[in-house]
Amino acid sequence: MAFPNKISRRSLLSAASLIPVSRLLGSSQDPQDTTFKAGVKVVSLFATVRDRKGQIVSDLTRDDFLLDEDGRTQTIAYFSRETNLPLTIGLLVDTSGSTRRVLPDERSASDRFLRQVLRETKDLAFIIHFDFEVELLQELTSSRVKLEKALDMLETGQGQRLQRRGQSPGGYPGGGGGRRGGGGTLMYDAVFLAADELMKKQTGRKALILLSDGVDNGSRLSLSSAVESAQRADTLVYSILFEDPSTASGGFGGGMGRRGMGGMNHPDGKKVLEQISRETGGRFFEVSRRQPIDTVFASIEEDLRNQYSLGYTPTAAGPADEYRRIHLTTRQKGLIVQTREGYYPT
Repeated sequence: MAFPNKISRRSLLSAASLIPVSRLLGSSQDPQDTTFKAGVKVVSLFATVRDRKGQIVSDLTRDDFLLDEDGRTQTIAYFSRETNLPLTIGLLVDTSGSTRRVLPDERSASDRFLRQVLRETKDLAFIIHFDFEVELLQELTSSRVKLEKALDMLETGQGQRLQRRGQSPGGYPGGGGGRRGGGGTLMYDAVFLAADELMKKQTGRKALILLSDGVDNGSRLSLSSAVESAQRADTLVYSILFEDPSTASGGFGGGMGRRGMGGMNHPDGKKVLEQISRETGGRFFEVSRRQPIDTVFASIEEDLRNQYSLGYTPTAAGPADEYRRIHLTTRQKGLIVQTREGYYPT
């Protein structure tokens, strides 16, 4: 796949939330699935269900779910307990000064995760690192060899810089053009560009895995813009709070937030990561001595291998570009449904 030297920002007016039914159909469908006519479009959802103990629940049927959009009850017209749809994974790794001591652990755990999850004949992955700039270390590929080489580049940053249209090549917004690790963490820009420039073009199941301490220093774009871009690209974001104990305020996973460059107060990194994952339908994890990075990746793998695929046609039309809120629950009490909170129609 040819890849441009500079990645441009495309319009946010298109969305991947509404896609042809033919692209939704996996290999294992509910026998009671509705047959759609060609050209009919549905809103697609991927959901993971767990019980109160955190165990995966994989034996539900379509009738076990309750769905509404903006308070209006919806009929689930398509349902599958298991899906063989392609999986696209984007790995976003914070390489700023505050996280560099944990990079070796992140790199090795990421390598093991990608090797276990990706099917080389069907799935794709890309790798981005971010500090005072956002760089693509490996474009979309199914090659485990290429992904491993990209992970080895995390500490050297030899990739292609991702940049929004209209920005000069001399430096990324907010980056300052300083030395690597010398300040600046463009996390919001990295999420936005990964979703808007790479994920939006893909179909099927899509997930970004964000490894960071959650503190952004210098992004041109806002947290809300980053979240919106992932929602528009129909992409789950799994956030992993992974801090260097010597720089975190409260030790491993202190979650206290801290003062950034110039004495500026920054939002609590833990709360930021929790918000990104909650609003996109992913999950938040905090690496600690009791929950090491390999355990976190195992939980994400379990999620991705145990998703329900649902589809429905909204009962009421609304403004073409207005966010619509989704509420998916189960009839059985005590079950936790993990899915995105809404979507932007085309």
